Amino acid sequence: MRAVLVKQPGDAQQLYIGEYPTPVPKSNQVLIKVKCFCLNRMDIVQRQGFYPPPPGASEILGVEISGVVDSVGEDVTKFKQGDEVFGLMGGGGYAEYAVMDERLVISKPKEITFEQAAAIPETWFTAYQALFLVSQLQKGEDILIHAGASGVGIAAIQLAKEAGANRIFITAGSDEKVEFCKSLGATDGINYKTQDWAKIIGEETAGKGVNVVVDFIGKDYFAKNLQIMGFDARMVILAFMSGSTVDEVNLRLILGKRLRIQGSTLRSRSVEYQAVLRDEVYNHAIKDHFGCAEGKFKIFIDSVYDWKNIIKATEHMEANKSMGKIVVHVS
Repeated sequence: MRAVLVKQPGDAQQLYIGEYPTPVPKSNQVLIKVKCFCLNRMDIVQRQGFYPPPPGASEILGVEISGVVDSVGEDVTKFKQGDEVFGLMGGGGYAEYAVMDERLVISKPKEITFEQAAAIPETWFTAYQALFLVSQLQKGEDILIHAGASGVGIAAIQLAKEAGANRIFITAGSDEKVEFCKSLGATDGINYKTQDWAKIIGEETAGKGVNVVVDFIGKDYFAKNLQIMGFDARMVILAFMSGSTVDEVNLRLILGKRLRIQGSTLRSRSVEYQAVLRDEVYNHAIKDHFGCAEGKFKIFIDSVYDWKNIIKATEHMEANKSMGKIVVHVS
């Protein structure tokens, strides 16, 4: 089969389409002919040589795809050849064919396209896990979501609104992104390039701070995050785009306000854990809630590229200008 491969660890120019052995499904796996895959920031880190796939997963980039079942392993009972599906896996998405554990495969609703389906798994699974399984967001609480216009941010805003959050603060890098996030349900949007988000949140909450923080930034935001967290607040760290080492931390804030800080990943979790999460997200968000007028949640796609333009698509993501998912069509 053809697949997007990496010449050597480095920038986006190292990506190319080449030949690679077609995977053979194990007894509990489904072989999927890929229609679309989506880009994620973890792909950048893996391409650079710093984020190896979990044991047993393909070394090919990509964790979320949509497509059509080509064949199934002998123990698979829920899917058959020709079924339209999508889902999450440990790696192998940037290719013509990919294998996925049956427990993680999701039937594609007829109301949504293959492009939309590919844009769901990683972002919605991650957002749901961060808000409810890790941070335990409750109705009436205030939440701050950094990188509000990112794929995970977009999902988190909608999930927080549906869960009855009181105030949903977001940060984003342009006024356009701020307004976009407000259209999704964010009550307060802050352009971090022109405004002091910590000062604004402190004023807007009368010094009480927020109950939950979802952070992707790391080093540059850590101290301010502690500053605007209220008593018994929870912060989940999903990435560290500005760096992973914090120079100084005022531990008094963590102790005095009884703060809970937790890191969270998804790709390294067991298939058993991911299967439970898949079922929760399916029942809470996917089933009956996407692709129809009465649906609670919307899928936002920033752009669609042919995979022949994988370098251009990747550079677009790295420019931090996208709002929503970047989808790549396998031609």
